[in-house]
Amino acid sequence: MGIPSSIYYVFLLFTTDDNTLHGPVFLQEPNSVIFPLDSEEKKVKLNCEVKGNPKPTIGWKLNGTGIDIGMDYRYSVVEGNLLINNPNKTQDPGTYQCVATNPFGTIVSKEAKLQFAYLENFKTRTRSTVSVRQGQGMVLLCGPPPHSGELIYAWIFNEYPSFVHQDNRRFVSQETGNLYIAKVEASDAGNYTCVVTNAVTNSRALGPPTPLVLRNDGVMGEYEPKIEVQFPETVPSAKGTTVKLECFALGNPVPTISWRRADGKQIPRKARRHRSSGVLEIPNFQQEDAGLYECVAENVRGKNVARGQLTFYAQPNWIQKISDAHAAIEETVAWECRANGRPKPSYSWLKDGEPLLPQGRIRIEQGSLTITNVSLSDAGMYQCVAENRHGIIFASAELSVPVFPLHMLGGEVIIECKPKASPRPTYSWKKGRDILRENERITVLDDGSLRIVNVTKSDAGSYTCVATNHFGTASSTGSLLVKDPTRVMVSPFSMDVTVGESIVLPCQVSHDHSLDLVFTWSFNGHLIDFEKDGDHFERVGGQDSAGDLMIRSIQLKHAGKYVCMVQTSVDKLSAAADLIVRGPPGPPEAVTIDEITDTTAQLSWRPGADNHSPITMYVVQARTPFSVGWQAVSTVPEIIDGRTFTATVVGLNPWVEYEFRVVAANLIGIGEPSRPSEKRRTEEALPEVTPANVSGGGGSKSELVITWETVPEELQNGGGFGYVVAFRPFGTVSWMQTVVASPDASRYVFRNETLPPFSPYEVKVGVYNNKGEGSFSPVTIVYSAEEEPTRAPTSVFARSLSASDIEISWASPRENPTKGRIQGYEVRYWRHDEKEENAKRTRTVGNQTSAKVTNLRGNALYHLAVKAYNTAGTGPASATVNVTTRKPPPSQPPGNIIWNSSDSKIILNWDQVKALDNESEVKGYKVLYRWNRQSSTSVIETNKTSVELSLPFDEDYIIEIKPFSDGGDGSSSEQIRIPKISSKSGDVLSVASRLHLFPLCRASNRHMLVGAGHP
Repeated sequence: MGIPSSIYYVFLLFTTDDNTLHGPVFLQEPNSVIFPLDSEEKKVKLNCEVKGNPKPTIGWKLNGTGIDIGMDYRYSVVEGNLLINNPNKTQDPGTYQCVATNPFGTIVSKEAKLQFAYLENFKTRTRSTVSVRQGQGMVLLCGPPPHSGELIYAWIFNEYPSFVHQDNRRFVSQETGNLYIAKVEASDAGNYTCVVTNAVTNSRALGPPTPLVLRNDGVMGEYEPKIEVQFPETVPSAKGTTVKLECFALGNPVPTISWRRADGKQIPRKARRHRSSGVLEIPNFQQEDAGLYECVAENVRGKNVARGQLTFYAQPNWIQKISDAHAAIEETVAWECRANGRPKPSYSWLKDGEPLLPQGRIRIEQGSLTITNVSLSDAGMYQCVAENRHGIIFASAELSVPVFPLHMLGGEVIIECKPKASPRPTYSWKKGRDILRENERITVLDDGSLRIVNVTKSDAGSYTCVATNHFGTASSTGSLLVKDPTRVMVSPFSMDVTVGESIVLPCQVSHDHSLDLVFTWSFNGHLIDFEKDGDHFERVGGQDSAGDLMIRSIQLKHAGKYVCMVQTSVDKLSAAADLIVRGPPGPPEAVTIDEITDTTAQLSWRPGADNHSPITMYVVQARTPFSVGWQAVSTVPEIIDGRTFTATVVGLNPWVEYEFRVVAANLIGIGEPSRPSEKRRTEEALPEVTPANVSGGGGSKSELVITWETVPEELQNGGGFGYVVAFRPFGTVSWMQTVVASPDASRYVFRNETLPPFSPYEVKVGVYNNKGEGSFSPVTIVYSAEEEPTRAPTSVFARSLSASDIEISWASPRENPTKGRIQGYEVRYWRHDEKEENAKRTRTVGNQTSAKVTNLRGNALYHLAVKAYNTAGTGPASATVNVTTRKPPPSQPPGNIIWNSSDSKIILNWDQVKALDNESEVKGYKVLYRWNRQSSTSVIETNKTSVELSLPFDEDYIIEIKPFSDGGDGSSSEQIRIPKISSKSGDVLSVASRLHLFPLCRASNRHMLVGAGHP
């Protein structure tokens, strides 16, 4: 715990000494660097030079995040400069800033970008021939390879060093690299090669040659210019830069290119035209050069115009910077910085390298910063930041707050007096207007300083130092205020906690209540940002003398030293505590496969951090190309204790590539897994797993088809894997064998003209690999291919069931069971007006000897025939039978439906449906009804046009009516909803005179029905 210093120095300054203490000041800031990847130096240097007293320490940021020099061996800081060894184009590009710190504060430098310049080779090896007519315009695309850094383009004609000469007919765009020929001539035929040069690295890449040949089908006629190269509609241009606009046109005759401003102003006299006016170059671009520019391409056939707006922008530039300021406690400090730029810059402020936000005594308005009622905590380094989308600049100043007006009770103070004088002056002191007399507590030192010991509140007041020599007298006055010292009453104490717990570190003080009190906490030397780290850190306490720190949901990363810092405008003190966090172990390290066999692997590893809780056990996990993620594996020893760092993994599959990792556990939990080991393949072994589901059958005549499930690659136990297929006629002794060399094979077909049909064979399938043969699968019975049925079904009969359905039946033929079997029947049917070869088919399975043919046309003559089938095919067709489907059912639904209810009955009436001439006569009606909330439907059939339903009245009913005939059911009426009827004592239940009957929601209401008796 810190206590106030026993001696305080107070400076009464007459002049400024050359060795005055001050904060950091940049002498040199880093500049942006484009680093050639092929550089032999293999080192990037970003410069930073700083002065300050005491000498500042220097760190660096990349993309706003501090660089931990110790975490990457490639980084080093030498005399403030950042060195990056073996720079990497993926990791290292970005925005760098130098950060300078001393006890007076921190400043950050301007931003410096690190980019990498490189040029890869062209990927394609050949390009297609371009064929054009003489007189035609042409574009050859360059298509540069991947690169970074500015490129310069040129084209080789036929052979190096013959380059394409640019003139009013030929143009090479430095934007795209493409070659443009306004009008092709016979001399242009040949090979063209794009040459790309990186302007930073000077490396060069040649594209594949593009052959250009002339077509022999005539010469291209004259045509008006077509602008192929033109600058964008908007060209943002920076102040002071050189702007280049490209414009080129194809045409016959060759077009001329001219430039003008659309606003009528003259092109700047400083502008230059290159390559027959194909490029307009404006050096030292200024605001007055901005405007709408036009490129005009013209020949005798016409002209064309391209336009683009050149807009002016400028990075921020200081008009007014801030300068160092000195302020006594409770005074006000005001700074203002101003910058110009296009667009207009915005402003922000930093204090000691961190964003400064307006709050309480701090007011920020654009480039103005005002701090009222200054306290000691306001001292530090301030930076005004001006920024627009084209750049950012920093201006720095130091705010110093002299401590001489205040002193703590009971200490010692030395008030120094340092006039610039020669010869050496004599000194005297006054308190207020009275000459100060020396005594046992008050002494004037040889250098003129005033020393007061055992300070009391009576020592407070105004003190004046008077210095005199024969050239004159000078004086300086300051005030001494005496305050009660700040003391820590409850200090944070060291703790031992477990991951996930929450704790409070106390920090409570007594202090002089006339002074503002500020609590801050640091963790491992870094201030805690309670907004940024609010998920875990929170200030608690609830009173001005308490600054307790709550740490929620503690993680391993929170272990370390915590310091509570208390500051008033006159004193600082601190109290520290160490936090030990116990958690699951860290990942084991250096997992190595020491030895591997066909089924085992010997592993070793190094323990990781135990995170303050001893490791109790290790678990080994493995992964293969065939596993779903990581899987735990069996080991010897079966349980690996925390003091064992080797194990043998057992039960592995031979000839499989494995990688392993190790997970540690302790009493708190299971830790993170180690990095995977290298990948190693187990040794080969004889195959052990036989194919599953060996079966077969079917196929063509004289074939024995044998099938199986392939053995997965991870169970093949070695390279050179294949199958041995063995088979023999059932009841014989000798096996026939064949080798199937493909590990992916799952089928073998044996063909022999002497093979009897549908004969049983014993079949088994074995395996082999480079180590030899494995075992066979169990023997199974497979039949050779059968012959298709030879006889047709008999007694075929068919009848019409309705307008759309026919039923057909037949008798099974008598087949020779040694030739094959019947697996089912195929019914072929076609209308009389259709061709038989276009007949439709339906099939039955098994010994079913009837079928229903549906979805037919009404009142149509159909022909039907039946065939038996099996795996070999279909047999001969039966005799054809003919049947005519019945007429279609009535198409008109029942109409004029009315209903009434009385005595627990519902009576429905409707008009008779009359069939049309081409429809089946109506035989009766079906009344379908159901509860509104029920899905099953009840049906009543009647040959009348009315029906009486005895239904309870406590439910809603849905009813519909449709006619039926020999042709099937006709069209249904709309669904009718009959609402629930509740009766009270004395009510008359005859409600026909007062109820409406509504159809359910349909697309139209044109069929709304009205209940009987409705007016």
